[in-house]
Amino acid sequence: MTNAREAPPAASRRHAEVLDALGAAICSGELAPQSALLSDELEARFDVSRTLVREVLRVLSSLGLIASRRRTGTVVLPESEWDAFSPQVIRWKLASPHRVAQLQELTELRRAVEPLAAQLAAERAGNEARAEIVGLSAAMWAAGTTERTEEFVELDIAFHHAILAASGNGMFGKLNRVTEEVLAGRVHHGLMPPHLDRAALQGHLEVATAIQRGDGQGARAAMERLVVRSVDEMSHLWADPAPATPAQPRGNMPEVR
Repeated sequence: MTNAREAPPAASRRHAEVLDALGAAICSGELAPQSALLSDELEARFDVSRTLVREVLRVLSSLGLIASRRRTGTVVLPESEWDAFSPQVIRWKLASPHRVAQLQELTELRRAVEPLAAQLAAERAGNEARAEIVGLSAAMWAAGTTERTEEFVELDIAFHHAILAASGNGMFGKLNRVTEEVLAGRVHHGLMPPHLDRAALQGHLEVATAIQRGDGQGARAAMERLVVRSVDEMSHLWADPAPATPAQPRGNMPEVR
């Protein structure tokens, strides 16, 4: 017997497809603030049930993208109301014409948080966490020097996650999904340098070594250099931005009212 709480795989995939289509349309500006989302039109446009549409709208509402209004029904909200830390919202914005602005914001957030997180990890982490961070930095060196870019990015995400967690600050730890989206997004949208820089690889080793030694100021300075390098690699994008192209065309959306 199928568990009532578990949607069948096909229905689950369809839910994700409709959610992505509407979320991307809102985050790209295709569906502008105050646009009305009518259930009947969405059912017809996507050929899905009213129940599925209702569930998709519930998720979008929980992310602050839409809200129900007494006289106008369900409407799109302005960006100021969106959950800026939601990985889904970040992903949709990175796939939109607003990609550069989103990358800049994310990179600035990393620069503000990660150096302090590295310092706290050096001061607070246990031996097991320190060993994990050192091991990840060594694996990154091996992957990076042999141009195994996909493996390197996976290890890079794990490395930054480990440091945020080891900081002992629960709120920093919650930012791990944000870091994952920006690191993975750089690869997905072709914004990684063509060859992995050995200086960047060395920078990860320096952060890990300082954390292992318990050198808080050294870890903070090394992470600051690492994040600044990332800023420098992408700064040309927001210094002279070119219009970004959405990752995938979504076809025509229902008429909005």
